[in-house]
Amino acid sequence: MTDRKEELAGNLAKVEQRIAAACAAAGRAREEVTLIVVTKTYPASDVRALSELGVRHVAENRDQDAAPKAAACSDLPLSWHFVGQLQTNKVRSVVGYADVVQSVDRSRLVTALSKEAERVGREVGCLIQVALDAGESARGERGGVAPGGVAELADLVAAAPGLRLGGLMTVAPLTGEYAGRQRAAFDRLMDLSTDLRRAHPAANMVSAGMSADLEQAVAAGATHVRVGTAVLGVRPGLG
Repeated sequence: MTDRKEELAGNLAKVEQRIAAACAAAGRAREEVTLIVVTKTYPASDVRALSELGVRHVAENRDQDAAPKAAACSDLPLSWHFVGQLQTNKVRSVVGYADVVQSVDRSRLVTALSKEAERVGREVGCLIQVALDAGESARGERGGVAPGGVAELADLVAAAPGLRLGGLMTVAPLTGEYAGRQRAAFDRLMDLSTDLRRAHPAANMVSAGMSADLEQAVAAGATHVRVGTAVLGVRPGLG
């Protein structure tokens, strides 16, 4: 085992212990929470090592980095999640490799994703990104639709050919009423998920929590946590 693979294995084990402890504290089964490793800025060699260590879900936030990496790792049994703000001119590329787009936040994007998914004969999972730093009808600083816009957008995704409505995603906001209150933010997302599942029972995925706050997300009920730094480390110069 290479030094880097050993480092990744050790980091993965620590994250696994954190998730398991958070599940136990919340009275949840460990199997209820899926780990997505955010591999942005890291090379395909790391993705390959992670796959060999048992990781099955990876996430990227920039198509120009993700597309060549996904191509280089196309032989691996991985599900690729796109988690960044997605411009419509990148949709064709992203639909080529992403199994799930977690950052759906506007109708124009739904239309573009549906058109491309149909064209290539793929089904793409979609999560509605919820901006908890937005007002009821605004957009958030890092993308996302305000809580008041979730139902309408979810209906659009559910009706769109080639798309599958998976559920909701959020990033703990840095501003607004939930700034510094991750658990409250994730509880709010779970309330929105409950509302969504009344209309769309199969849309039960809740993606929340990252390296610093995965415990709060698990406590609130998240089904997926997105962990980058705690597994891969901090790259020099990125902070």
